[in-house]
Amino acid sequence: MSQFDNVSIVREANIYFDGKVTSRVVLFQDGTRKTLGIMLPGEYEFSTDEKELMEISSGILEVLLPDAEWKSIRGGGSFEVPADSKFHLKVVEVTDYCCSYL
Repeated sequence: MSQFDNVSIVREANIYFDGKVTSRVVLFQDGTRKTLGIMLPGEYEFSTDEKELMEISSGILEVLLPDAEWKSIRGGGSFEVPADSKFHLKVVEVTDYCCSYL
């Protein structure tokens, strides 16, 4: 999906790792939310409370999920992150993403 209709956007950005990862929260009428963001090249560790679906619009990264091996993801790819977990990213080139909270 390239466009979201009838949504609200939280104006304040989420800024992580000295500005190398940023996102904005998108709120839907049904109460669901997503974040849209950009990650610059680097290595990052994230924690999550909720299950997440990370869809990569463009860029290249490697992801290390709990109990798994490193996996390369390119634009058009996606991966799911279990709730209450940590995951590691090696962002190879600037990456545009959409995170859905499931």
